[in-house]
Amino acid sequence: MKRSIALLALLLWLSTVALVHAQTLPSVKPEQVGLSSERLGRLVSMLRNDSEKGQIPGAILLVARQGKIALFESVGVLDPKSKAPMTKDAIFRIYSMSKPITSVAIMTLVEDGKIALGDPVAKYIPQVAEMQVGVEKPGADGKPTLELVAPRRPMSLQDLLRHTSGLTYGIFGNTLVKKQYLDAKLFVGDPTNAEFVDRLVKLPLASQPGTMWDYSHSTDVLGRIVEIVTNKSLYEFEKERILDPLGMKDTAFDVTDKAKQARIAEPFPNDVTIGTDTTFFDPRVPQRWQSGGGGMVGTVMDYARFCQMLLNGGTLDGKRILGPKTVAYMTADHLDGSVAPGPLYLPGVGFGFGLGFAVRREAGVANVQGSTGEFNWGGAGGTFFWVDPKEDLFVVYAMQSPKQRVYYRPVLKNMIYSAVVKPNGK
Repeated sequence: MKRSIALLALLLWLSTVALVHAQTLPSVKPEQVGLSSERLGRLVSMLRNDSEKGQIPGAILLVARQGKIALFESVGVLDPKSKAPMTKDAIFRIYSMSKPITSVAIMTLVEDGKIALGDPVAKYIPQVAEMQVGVEKPGADGKPTLELVAPRRPMSLQDLLRHTSGLTYGIFGNTLVKKQYLDAKLFVGDPTNAEFVDRLVKLPLASQPGTMWDYSHSTDVLGRIVEIVTNKSLYEFEKERILDPLGMKDTAFDVTDKAKQARIAEPFPNDVTIGTDTTFFDPRVPQRWQSGGGGMVGTVMDYARFCQMLLNGGTLDGKRILGPKTVAYMTADHLDGSVAPGPLYLPGVGFGFGLGFAVRREAGVANVQGSTGEFNWGGAGGTFFWVDPKEDLFVVYAMQSPKQRVYYRPVLKNMIYSAVVKPNGK
C-alpha cells in the first residue's frame, strides 16, 4: 500500500514538473549559444537606467537562441502608481502582436481545407461585395471631395493577411476616408466581432484591393471569418488550436481572473494614448469585441513559446500547430512591385510583408541590423518581437509605453545583434 502511494506521488510530481516545463523553455548561459554575456549585460543596464530615470516604467526582455533562453530579465516597475516591481510573469496588452496569432489561426483553417487564400472575402461576409473605394478629388471650391468608385477586383483573404485589402485604420492619417473611419465610432458600445464588421463594411475602402499596403482592420475581419467558418468565438478557436497546445496560459482577450489582475503591467498616467484618440484598454473589464488585430493580452514567456513554435517550423514540445511549409509561406514576402508601400509603411525600408509579419528582404538597406528572412511585428503599447531563422534566434520585448516604442525597437535590435559573437551552430 505504501509503495502504491509513493508511486502515485512520484507520478503526480513528474506530471507537475512536465507541465511547468511545457510552459517555459530551457535556459543556458549566453556563451553556450554563441552570445556575449557582457554585451547583453550592457543592454539590461541601459534598460534599468532608463527605468530609474523615468523614461519607461518597466520592461521585460527575453533573448533565445538554438531553442534555449540566454537572457530573461525584468527591470523597473510593474505599475508606476503602486511602484510594485516588474515581474517576469507580468501580463501586457500586446495590441498588434495579436495579429500574428490570428494569422496563424487562419492558416490552420487553410491547412484544414476549410478556406483558401484566393477566396473573396465576400464569400464569408457578403456585404464586402457592396463596398466601394473612396477617391479624393478637388471640389469646385478647391477643397477635396470624396468620390466612390467600384473595386477593380474582389478583396481576397490573402489581401487581409498582407494588409492590401483596401481597408484602413482611422487613427493614423487624416484623409477623408480615414476621417470617416474615425467618425464612425466603430468601437462604441462594445460590439461583438459580427457587429464590428457590420459597421466596418458600411465604410469606403481607402484604396483598390491589392494595390497598396495600408495598416488596417484587416486582421479583425480575419478574426470574424474564423468565427464564421468554425462556429466558435475567436478566443475559443485560438485557445483550442494554438494557446492551449503551446501552453500560452495567460494569453487571452481579458484578465477576469482576480488572482492574475495584480500582474497587469501599466503605463505612466501621461502615456496612455495611441494614435489619434485611442487610449489603453482595461483588460480587467471583459469585452464582447475580441479584436483579432489588437485585443489580446499575454506574458513574455507565452509569446516566447509562440515564437519558438514558428522558429521550429510550426511545432513545439511535440504539438504541431502548422506544417513547416506553411510557416515558410507565411514568413515569405508577399508584396511584389504592383503593391505601393502607402504613406505609413510600418514594415520600413528593406522589409516586405508576409502573412501577418514584416519580412526582411536583404541584409542591408534597412537602418537596423538583422538577417535576410527575419520576420517581426510589434504592438502599439510598446511590445515587439522578431524571429531570425538564419541565426536560430528570437527576441521578445515588452513594456507599456507607447511614446517610447519607436525608439527602443532599433536600439535593442542593434545591441542584441552586437552580442552575437559566434555564427549559428558554432
